[in-house]
Amino acid sequence: MIAFLSKLSERCVPGAFAIAIGLSFLTLGAAVILTPSGPAAVVGYWGDGVWVLLTFAMQMCLIVVTGSIIADSPPVRRTLDALARIPKTGRGAVVMTAAVSMALCWIHWGLGLIASAFLARSVARRNLSVDYRLLVAAAYLGMGGVWHAGLSGSSTLLVATPGNFLADRIGGVLPTSETVFSGFNIGLTLATFGGLCAMFWTLYPKRKEDAMLLGAEARARLVEDAGSASLGKNANRWLRAIEFGYAPCAALGGLGIAAVILASRGKGFSLTLDNLNLLFLCAAVLLHRSPAEFARAAERGAGFVHGIVIQFPLYAGMFGVIKGSGLDQVLAEAFVALSTARTFPLAVYWYSGLLNYLIPSGGSQFVVEAPYIFEAADRLGVSQAKTVLAFAWGDMVTNSIQPFWCLPLLAVAKLEFKDVLGALIPAFLLCLAIGSIAFFL
Repeated sequence: MIAFLSKLSERCVPGAFAIAIGLSFLTLGAAVILTPSGPAAVVGYWGDGVWVLLTFAMQMCLIVVTGSIIADSPPVRRTLDALARIPKTGRGAVVMTAAVSMALCWIHWGLGLIASAFLARSVARRNLSVDYRLLVAAAYLGMGGVWHAGLSGSSTLLVATPGNFLADRIGGVLPTSETVFSGFNIGLTLATFGGLCAMFWTLYPKRKEDAMLLGAEARARLVEDAGSASLGKNANRWLRAIEFGYAPCAALGGLGIAAVILASRGKGFSLTLDNLNLLFLCAAVLLHRSPAEFARAAERGAGFVHGIVIQFPLYAGMFGVIKGSGLDQVLAEAFVALSTARTFPLAVYWYSGLLNYLIPSGGSQFVVEAPYIFEAADRLGVSQAKTVLAFAWGDMVTNSIQPFWCLPLLAVAKLEFKDVLGALIPAFLLCLAIGSIAFFL
């Protein structure tokens, strides 16, 4: 069954950008058919919407890039190498990798995604008895299990950021104390964390011949030279101080931290997309030994954001059509007709999981989905916080069986998605069961 699903996905599921194009025209067609707007008006709404979310797109790019830069810094690399030496058995290495992946992704999904890949590679080089496929699958659990419930969740931080594109709908902002730090969200996160760690403990092969063990040649391919030791070798004294010294990094990092402290005086610190990105940008700068080393890490990290840069304008165009044509009202009516106040969170959870397979970026999906699920929530009397959390958990539940965000990890691990799908399908089913029970109760 696992092999069949892998082959079916490879043969039948198009790339993310092709899906974005198809969904754009589907949205245009639905607006023409289901609302009084004519084709010319609908195209105008699309054009008006394409560029309205540039700030949000940049915020998402910074989450990926700053997380990658931190994961690629010498102190974090050394910490990951130290962690990789702790487990003495293959089973222990897999469970530790799963726990670290989920912990880091809860803190910052950009950091967790890349750091987990580096950790899996480091573990595989040192632990000769580890099942490599299960190890890499464990490194992806943070993205499939907890990231959108954590500190860098796209939807929860966006609604907490002043001036967000939903401010008129939600009455300003929805603080993270009602979403990320709510008792419900923390409890569901802990249940998912414990369940996935226990599952991967039991999934580990009992027989050595059933595990995918790496030989010496395969392990050697996982070694990557950061190449930072030679930076500034031939530079003169002045250039070494400016381009290859730590003082500029320390100054910029300190400036950013001072700005956050000053902005929080009197009104307290609030977790928003802007504050999170500034703090992690400061951390990224401070963790690198020079501007040149930082720039090299940033260049590597920038390769992970091409999907956001190219696809976000298309999803912003869909948002413009949905809002401008009144399609959000039509879709909200459908949710109201098919749900009650009791079942609505569960319906949003399942629907968001299904839509995530077509729109794998949580931020992009929220742009498309938010206008009508909030409208429906208001009509049914469901709290906005519960609606955001239902979306957040639904958005990430199908990440385990969607290869989009797994690609950076697979590139580092030198595997294909079909190699890890066998372990990720049980993880998806467990998360789906836990989430469904939580949002129904």
